[in-house]
Amino acid sequence: MKIFNTLSGQKEELVPITPGQVKIYACGPTVYNYIHIGNARPICVFDVLRRYLEYRGYQVTFVQNFTDIDDKIIKKANEEGSDYLTVSRKFIAEYQTDAAGLNVRPATIHPKATENIQQMLEMIQTLVDKGYAYSTEYGDVYFRTNRFAEYGKLSHQPLDDLEAGARIQIGETKENPMDFALWKGAKPSEPSWTSPWGEGRPGWHIECSTMAKRYLGETIDIHCGGQDLIFPHHENEIAQSECCNGVPFAHYWMHNGYINVDNKKMSKSLNNFFTVRDVAKQFGYEPIRYLMLSSHYRSPINYSIDIIKQCIASLERLYNCRSDLSFLLQNSPETSEMDEQAVRTLLEAHREDFIRAMEDDLNTADAITALFELARDINVQLTPKTKPSKALCQWALDLYNELAGVLGLLYVEKEKAVDDDVQQLIEQRTQARQAKNWAEADRIRDELAKKGIRIKDTPSGTIIIQEG
Repeated sequence: MKIFNTLSGQKEELVPITPGQVKIYACGPTVYNYIHIGNARPICVFDVLRRYLEYRGYQVTFVQNFTDIDDKIIKKANEEGSDYLTVSRKFIAEYQTDAAGLNVRPATIHPKATENIQQMLEMIQTLVDKGYAYSTEYGDVYFRTNRFAEYGKLSHQPLDDLEAGARIQIGETKENPMDFALWKGAKPSEPSWTSPWGEGRPGWHIECSTMAKRYLGETIDIHCGGQDLIFPHHENEIAQSECCNGVPFAHYWMHNGYINVDNKKMSKSLNNFFTVRDVAKQFGYEPIRYLMLSSHYRSPINYSIDIIKQCIASLERLYNCRSDLSFLLQNSPETSEMDEQAVRTLLEAHREDFIRAMEDDLNTADAITALFELARDINVQLTPKTKPSKALCQWALDLYNELAGVLGLLYVEKEKAVDDDVQQLIEQRTQARQAKNWAEADRIRDELAKKGIRIKDTPSGTIIIQEG
């Protein structure tokens, strides 16, 4: 598999540190509000990365943190008259609801920043002892960026260029504008922890370095997150981790592209800011996941009502194929006169196309194309007229579900048992069709549609699909 490595600026073959095992750290949410659709992209994309690596036989340890102490969390708690723990716990639970709705599997480990304070203090102390960090009279501890010669290697910007735009904020006592906080001295009424430099709380960047080291080791295989995290967050993680540990922090860095809304940057000021929860209430979670995978993860992606409706229509086509195939399986013979080996060879080629796409820097867009082409050939080759055997239908269904499962798609149960009154209407419609009373049949079909029941007539009988 080849991955575009932000660090080198080119595609590289994935060679894990330990053969057969991949250690991944993904930056998780700061839990002060519901996640928005921009947050959904890395969550879905890197869930697929994990799924695909496991599909290919790797043992994956996937760590995604929760930042549960931060200026935004404290601000939210003050606005609500509560405390940071109440806010963070609430929105961790809300995140888990949305992640489950998006069919994102829980991480191997979901560490919280506040559970790793002691490890952060140890890392900061090491950086101070080595001369890479310094404390101030106000209890702050800063990292000396000019002591790390490779600072800027991830964002590919020389330190001099970065320093040109840096400013020292009011209340900061840095040696250099580019220095960043490892520890923040306590402010009145803010949560704090005891440290060698006085009461305070950790800076944002040190949290991820510490948790990656604790749960994955000093050097990890893949670090991933949104493009907006390249600088300064990931740049700072590299600096403090490599200065502390004396070894490379991560071999591969993967970053997903931005998401726009109606071709404009998402912003509360532009009134085009959407949470995953709000979009899901209107359209469901799965179309959001489909949207996030429908373009290459490094490309920018656009959200609009029209586009999400197109995603719904695309998913419907995929569901229809599986539903038709499931129905055919139930009514297929044990043996068949068709050349089933030729059909298997034809369908198997789509698995190869799927794998080829995913091996090329996780190209989910082309992988989805391969899934649609598989659906097309299933629809053409496996029909009531061709009379495939049960074994072939089951094999094709397993292949279809296998590829969809790697993408985490088609996870909403569409076919359900229907109520007795609905079944009675369906039987009445069948009788109307047999009597060629098309007007009555259409009337019943429309009545069923209002109940969320879709009817599909096939040569082998009527397929009943209950939506939702």
